[in-house]
Amino acid sequence: MKTNLLYYGDNLNILSRYIPTEAVDLIYLDPPFNSQRDYNVIFKDETGRKSDAQMLAFEDTWHWGPDAERVYEYLTNTARHEGRVPDSVSTILSALRQGIGCNQMLAYLVEMSARLVELHRVLKPTGSLYLHCDPTASHYLKVVLDSIFTPRNFQNEISWRRSHPKGHAFTRFANNHDVILAYSKSCAEVTWNPQYKPLSDQSVEQQYAQVNEDGRRYQLTSLLNPNPDRPNLTYEFKGVTRVWRWTKERMEEADRAGLIVVPRGGAGVPRYKRYLDEQEGISISDFWDDVEIAAGNERLGYPTQKPLALLERIISASSNPGDIVLDPFCGCGTALVAAEKLGRRWIGIDVTYLAISVMKARLRDSFGLEEIEVVGQPTEVEGARQLAQSGLEGRYQFQWWAVDLVGATPAGGFKKKGADKGIDGVIGFTDSGGKSEHILVSVKSGHVDVSQIRDLKGTLEREKAVIGIFITLEEPTRNMYEEAATAGFWHSSVWNDDYARIQIMTIKELLEEGKRPHLPAFAKLPTYRRAPRVDMPMVAEQGFLFDSPDRRARRTRNVRVERQEASEESPQETKQPQD
Repeated sequence: MKTNLLYYGDNLNILSRYIPTEAVDLIYLDPPFNSQRDYNVIFKDETGRKSDAQMLAFEDTWHWGPDAERVYEYLTNTARHEGRVPDSVSTILSALRQGIGCNQMLAYLVEMSARLVELHRVLKPTGSLYLHCDPTASHYLKVVLDSIFTPRNFQNEISWRRSHPKGHAFTRFANNHDVILAYSKSCAEVTWNPQYKPLSDQSVEQQYAQVNEDGRRYQLTSLLNPNPDRPNLTYEFKGVTRVWRWTKERMEEADRAGLIVVPRGGAGVPRYKRYLDEQEGISISDFWDDVEIAAGNERLGYPTQKPLALLERIISASSNPGDIVLDPFCGCGTALVAAEKLGRRWIGIDVTYLAISVMKARLRDSFGLEEIEVVGQPTEVEGARQLAQSGLEGRYQFQWWAVDLVGATPAGGFKKKGADKGIDGVIGFTDSGGKSEHILVSVKSGHVDVSQIRDLKGTLEREKAVIGIFITLEEPTRNMYEEAATAGFWHSSVWNDDYARIQIMTIKELLEEGKRPHLPAFAKLPTYRRAPRVDMPMVAEQGFLFDSPDRRARRTRNVRVERQEASEESPQETKQPQD
């Protein structure tokens, strides 16, 4: 299976067509849902409305309609899904329909259930899935996930505290957390790398207050076993008989190493000398209040962008270098950036070409990855025509895709669709004296005529742009070429060349003939923010970055052994207990 590529299209179709069974190590998904809308709207009965359950570009909206009904029937009808959907899923969705009715929430849950069934299929037995949502739908999604992964494979319900609460605190407590539901494919062999965060200076002073002559800080921790019914661990050590945490042989070994101390107080009960510099830090719990929202130069302006540190934690914990990370709703691609940074392979899927364009630019800016393969985009004229004619959304997807063909950025960035003033894309560059110049792109998927060239000429004058590119799916007329010629040329003193002010390009020329507009060899100035360059971690920092598969397997087995030992021993203490 190919990795480090993007798929454009509906992830349900792409998963079933391209992703083999048990091929992915880790899945992170942050599916769109409009949690800011009023509950009365989310649960409003929409039976019979024409709009289908759909996801519009950057509009987290789902509706009940014929498509949602068909997916529901597939999930609840054995004759249709032919055993590919667990009976528990059919039962849960049927109960939810009776309980909450046919509304946006049910449409969301039905569409998500179909995708989660496929995601479960592609996940390896050692793999994990993290579903990012919010309290509006997390309780429903947890029930759905239980029906697919089984309750025994539930791992965590993580609460991520955002730095900015949302909601009206005048009528209720403001909401300032998201929910991340974590499930494993199986109980026995799940990949897990414990994550830690460093102690604060104050905690170091309080918990590791004792200092050796060599300056090493340490604390004295209990050696007593919390389970009193352990006769095999009951023995006399240094004149004290207790139920100890370790075997006598291990206690004596630690004593020879100078790690057992008998303090003057505490009834002379031996304690263990735990050095600060040998500790990995504080184990990270399921409440994450130390990861701030994306800000500064990390912020790209994408409405639902998640911070890179959040995805780095998830990917570091539940995958190893070389593993495959899949994000089926990848948006601006934070999961892919984190995966690339941490030495994982990745696959990204999104239903909007604007997101694909953003991801390509981000991966290029962050890592210098110039050529990212995009599966599902048109490669010939007929495919482009089908895209353009697939409804209103298809027309916008066609525009975003066509703009990307000439290296332009969609005009308006992430703003809602609306009047574009004849501008579908923009290319910026610097010419003589450091002056910023702009090239405008206009895309047409339907009938074209000479009036549209005149409109583009007027737009160039209004926007003070130097060049206009007119991209058309249909063949232009002779009058259009003649009108374009009347716009004349723009001369670049830097490149000492003349460029036609209006250049007409057909989709056929761009796709099948490899032609490109005649433009200066400029440094592109992106309309949306440029992603910061990502510094790759050093091998020492990465730890097992270049581990062999065998060694990674041993690490996974070691985690299981450590978990078994942890269940027999008391957890690591951070305060000195009373013996």
